[in-house]
Formats: sequence, C-alpha cells, structure tokens
Amino acid sequence: MTSLMQISDPHFGTVQPAVMQALTRLARAQRPEVLVLSGDITQRARTAEFSQARAFCDSLAIPRLLAIPGNHDIPLFNPFLRLFRPYGRYLAAFGPELEPVVSTPLLHVIGVKTTRRRRHKNGEVSAAQAARIVAELGRAAPAQLRIVVVHQPVHVMHSEDQHDRLRGWEPAVHAWSQAGADIVMGGHIHLPSLCDLSARLSGLKRRLWCVQAGTALSTRVRAGNPNSVNLLRFQGRDQPSACQLERWDFHAATGRFERVQSSELPLGARGAIA
Repeated sequence: MTSLMQISDPHFGTVQPAVMQALTRLARAQRPEVLVLSGDITQRARTAEFSQARAFCDSLAIPRLLAIPGNHDIPLFNPFLRLFRPYGRYLAAFGPELEPVVSTPLLHVIGVKTTRRRRHKNGEVSAAQAARIVAELGRAAPAQLRIVVVHQPVHVMHSEDQHDRLRGWEPAVHAWSQAGADIVMGGHIHLPSLCDLSARLSGLKRRLWCVQAGTALSTRVRAGNPNSVNLLRFQGRDQPSACQLERWDFHAATGRFERVQSSELPLGARGAIA
C-alpha cells in the first residue's frame, strides 16, 4: 500500500503556527510517500514566504514532493517580475519544473501549471497542455494510480464558485479521462469536496474523481470550513477497496488534525472496479 498527502492553499504569510505544528504531527504519524502541494503556496509571492514554505515542506520528511504554483505565487504588486519573471521566486524554492511529474511503483502524479501571468485569479488549461498530459498518462504503468494536479478546480459544488472554474476544463477532462486518469486534484477555492465526474458529465465512460482540498494552514478559511488536508491511500488495482480518500480537519479544541471523512473511490469503468 502507498499513501499521498494533498495540502493546498497554505498561503504562507497568513499561516497559523498551531496548525503548522498539528500538520507536522499528522505527517509524521501517517508517513505518506508523496506530498502534493496544489498551489497558492504563498500570500504575496515574497521570497521569504517561499523560503518558509519550502522549509516547512522539507520538515515534514515526506520522501517525494510535487508542487505547482497558484495565482498567489505570481508577484501581484511588482509589474516587472510579473511580466518578465513571473515564476522566478517560485522556481528558486520549488523548481526546476513548473509542471513536474512524480512516479512511484503505485502512483503516477502529473502537475499542470494552470496559472497565467495575465490573469489575476482565474486559471486556464490550454489544448497543448491537455495533450501533454494525455501523453504523460500514456507513460503510466497499468498498476499505477494516475493523478493529475491542477490549482483552479475542474468542478465546483456551488454556483457561487462557478467563476473560479478552470478555463478549458471540459475538453481537458474528457481527454484525460479517455487517456486513463483516475483523479484530478485541485484547490484554489478553500473548500474540500469529492465528486465522481463521470456521474456529472456525459461522455465519460470511466470514473474520474475530482478531489478538492481546503486551505491547509491559512487564516483564510471559508465560513464553516476549518483548515483541512486530504490523505489518499492506494493498495493496488487488484485489491478490494483499492483507493480510499480521507479528509482530515484541524480541531482547535484538541490542537490536532482529525479524520472526519473516509470515502472509497471505485476505479475504472462505471459499474465495475478495475
């Protein structure tokens, strides 16, 4: 069995020390093999914020890290950097790739840069990017769980979040599903959720799960939603209940992250487990 921890939108510059300590304890107790950091690592893309974020990720002692930038990771108030070196500070801390790939015997995780320097908030996936991900999915071994990581969501649960949905999401989702993707992970809206996209979109013949994470560390939580992270466990496609997604919320009363939800994610064609 393997496990993966997804943390998103920590917004270093607004983090809470007590929550950081609790997340450190959780990571060391659960010992995931891969850490996915799905964007908005910093609040204002400052060098010190990136340095703090990288030091924190390293302190978790998780063997493999896949990080992608969010819209907050591009300098907002420095027009020169935003125009000519929008990802310079991000790459100095988390480089050298903007669209990294992490592959283990049971996981194939692919990052997608959905931010754009010309956009303040909204994200986009181009046809060329979608095709690149299709090619990368084709390199996965049959035994691997195939995960695509974006920042802005491909699906939202509430109408008020529709404007935050990733531009170009629909053709990308169809292409990735056909190419064998199992999960699309995202963040951005600070609202954890789980959705079987094949039950929402016509034309998807196999399950593709949309896994959204809340904000892991920031004070910028949405009303009624505490800081939270996701933990994904995968036993292999030939095992019963092969894939489990757990949501862990921070509880201020105990000073700990506690598991509040566990969901089985059937894989493969609808109506069957592959």
